Amino acid sequence: MKAIIRDAYGPADVLRLGEVDKPVPGDDDVLLRVHAAGVDMGVWHLLEGVPYLMRPAIGFRKPRNPLIGNDIAGEVEAVGADVTRFKPGDRVFGTCDAAFAEFVRTPQDRLVPIPENLTFEQAAALPTSGMTALTALRDAGKVRPGQQVLVIGAGGGVGTFAVQLAKAFDAEVTGVCSTSKVELVRSIGADDIVDYTVEDFADGKRRYDLIIDMASNRSLSHLRRALTPRGTFVIVGGEEGGRWLAGMDRLLRAVLLGPFVRHRPRVVFAFPKLELLETLAKLAEQGKITPVVSKTFPLRETPEAVRELAKGHARGKMVITVK
Repeated sequence: MKAIIRDAYGPADVLRLGEVDKPVPGDDDVLLRVHAAGVDMGVWHLLEGVPYLMRPAIGFRKPRNPLIGNDIAGEVEAVGADVTRFKPGDRVFGTCDAAFAEFVRTPQDRLVPIPENLTFEQAAALPTSGMTALTALRDAGKVRPGQQVLVIGAGGGVGTFAVQLAKAFDAEVTGVCSTSKVELVRSIGADDIVDYTVEDFADGKRRYDLIIDMASNRSLSHLRRALTPRGTFVIVGGEEGGRWLAGMDRLLRAVLLGPFVRHRPRVVFAFPKLELLETLAKLAEQGKITPVVSKTFPLRETPEAVRELAKGHARGKMVITVK
């Protein structure tokens, strides 16, 4: 079967389309014929092998797993002997360790049925970014109805879900984005918008109960200036800070700051959980969240999709289509 292969760490140019063996499902696995695969910053981190601190888990000099990609949507091709939740022909989405391929194998508890109102492309855009946004708002941020919520990076992959989820939780939402994304952020339900190219959300004109920060390029003190006295700010990942830490130092500073301030700093890492996927599927089925797919690429153009993502200006989500 065809798959995107990486033989080394590096930029998108190390990716190539090649032939690999079709996976065989284990007893608890589902074999999936891939229709679409989502592209997220986790793909870039694994491709570059950064931060270097994660190399013991993924391989020191070269990747232990030559395949790449996390988010998938497709049809069940076959199931293992212990699989009870799915049967061949089911439309499903979720996560795996090799999404950029014609077929993937993944445990059954990393998949859920695709809502009837979503396409394969929309479903593939949902897992990692949606789970990250849901964890940031509901679990870390403890969002409540009526709260003033600020979403920084509101036009990106995680941000477009965070805006919609905050509205689904009956919060008042302000999105921070660039001029080119203002109309997009407004269209997904933001009550107010701050164009960071012309104004500063921390200018003192307004305070927020909860700040979700995906942009990762503002100081913690800058975030705190925009909070209410007992407000919460949630740091979601990070790309700054060099190849050794890649933003991990900022997350650590937020954790260490907690005991010394009235504000509540929180940090978020995305881990696949069945409950998160089920919640996202239900919200999508109800029409409360709709994945924003800005662009699709055929499998052979995966390197171009990753290059575009790495520029940091993506609108919503980009998706790889697999025929």
